[in-house]
Amino acid sequence: MKILADILVYLLVTGIFVYSVTLIISYIVIGINSVNETREYLHKNEATDYRLLAASPHAPTVSILAPAYNEGATIVDNVRSLLSLYYNKLELVVINDGSKDDSLQKLIDAYQLEKVDFFVNYRIPTKEVRAVYKTKHPAYNKLVVVDKVNGGKADALNVGINIATNDYIVCIDADCILEHDAILKMVKPFLEEGEKKVIASGGVIRIANSCEITNGRLTRVHLPDNYWARMQALEYIRAFLLGRMAWARLDGLLLISGAFGAFDKEIAIRCGGYNTNTVGEDMELVVRMRRYMHEQDVPYKVTYIPDPLCWTEAPETGTILTRQRNRWTRGTIETLRFHKKIFLNPRYDLLGALSYPYWLLFEMLAPLIEFTGFVVFLFLAFFGLINWHMFFAFLLFIVSFGYLNSVFAIYMEVYTYNQYRRRKEILKLVLAALTEPFIFHPFVVWAGVRGYFDFFRKSKNWGEMTRRGFGKAQPKNG
Repeated sequence: MKILADILVYLLVTGIFVYSVTLIISYIVIGINSVNETREYLHKNEATDYRLLAASPHAPTVSILAPAYNEGATIVDNVRSLLSLYYNKLELVVINDGSKDDSLQKLIDAYQLEKVDFFVNYRIPTKEVRAVYKTKHPAYNKLVVVDKVNGGKADALNVGINIATNDYIVCIDADCILEHDAILKMVKPFLEEGEKKVIASGGVIRIANSCEITNGRLTRVHLPDNYWARMQALEYIRAFLLGRMAWARLDGLLLISGAFGAFDKEIAIRCGGYNTNTVGEDMELVVRMRRYMHEQDVPYKVTYIPDPLCWTEAPETGTILTRQRNRWTRGTIETLRFHKKIFLNPRYDLLGALSYPYWLLFEMLAPLIEFTGFVVFLFLAFFGLINWHMFFAFLLFIVSFGYLNSVFAIYMEVYTYNQYRRRKEILKLVLAALTEPFIFHPFVVWAGVRGYFDFFRKSKNWGEMTRRGFGKAQPKNG
């Protein structure tokens, strides 16, 4: 029995060690590809005159879809920001998903909206549309507001797709603030497509907490004062500027954030729109579109833009953050389960050979593997089976590597877009990275483990995301 236990412990420890080494190597490969892709992007776009694109009669038509549920705190400013975007052929579709607050009434009052007769072509089945509102005010003629029965974010986006009249859709969260030239930069890859059809394009998301926002426009960037938001600012820099750029270069990107992404509308409709049976509808749609293109044997690509184009309000409490990461974990599990056919299937090329296995091992299973490693550590420590010299050496190496990876991401931010211009803020970000392995990361792992519990309980709960609203005073925690 003791021999069997020793073998089991040996296999667990060896497995966790191999997993850790493989993850480190993948981070190095991702970092190298990210640097190369970002350099190429900056070099290619340094001479681009976006004013020509804005005025071009050949510029693609774009519909922005903004689902809103109980967004009364920010909805008017956010719509004002979206209406001021620098793009001519633009339509803004705001979908009120049965809000229980005063979101709809605020929009009606602020933009002089009137109910209009409107035919909805239900190419994608959705919940009932109650009414469509427009305005006669010339300054707001791009605005369409839809009131519908509550059906969740995915259903609201599908309503937006049905109502949108333009060729491309840009799906955003209603609480986001976009840079004035965000749409110009987002549609450029669609104009540059060659032999491969561009089916989707993603953009970098940044944290707006503690930033100065006036009349729906970002006027000055600050590092968040709140600890949880500050750690997410670091996390987003690492994930978007390193991870997503690298995967775009490898043509293996599986996720475009639901907060800001552009899609070919016709391809999205052919794929059936957003899946209402998952809480990870953003990732699931990208995977399904990619799978569809492979199965139709049509060359395609999914691109990514490193410019900081979209700013969003991040959770500032552990409770709200837990709900968010719980949902992300469940969404990842559901998406990979729906599309398990892709796994190591040669028909799907790199998608099946690299992207899917990576997300399976290092995203979906990561919370369980890390939690298991912690339990094994406690077991070995209790029975005195740990070589403490080796343990602390390995721990120091892992923590140091993680810290260097974060510092490298911060360096890439300063080298490229340098949103946090004060040295004090950069120093705060670097110091915040020191606390991540001991506070923020364990918290996120536990939220992921709880996501597994809820998944097996078949929970479809989205989790209420309470927001303070832009321009409001922020507590200075941490």
